[in-house]
Amino acid sequence: MHGRSSTSNVQPDVPEYERRIILELTRIGSSQKVTAIDEDTGTEVSFISPSSAMRVDIERLARSKLDYVINKNRAE
Repeated sequence: MHGRSSTSNVQPDVPEYERRIILELTRIGSSQKVTAIDEDTGTEVSFISPSSAMRVDIERLARSKLDYVINKNRAE
């Protein structure tokens, strides 16, 4: 079953936060796969969320996961 997907450049919701990310949302039944890519580093993360999740919550989780992975990669 193919899901519906959308891609967008997400502007940060906090003015001093300059990181830009690309979000791809693919709906699969009552869930959606979220793929987020940091434009500066090319770092990519993905996760599954309910299709009813609010966009702001998805963006917040995507940024948090990207921050974690980017910081972990810097420490290595």
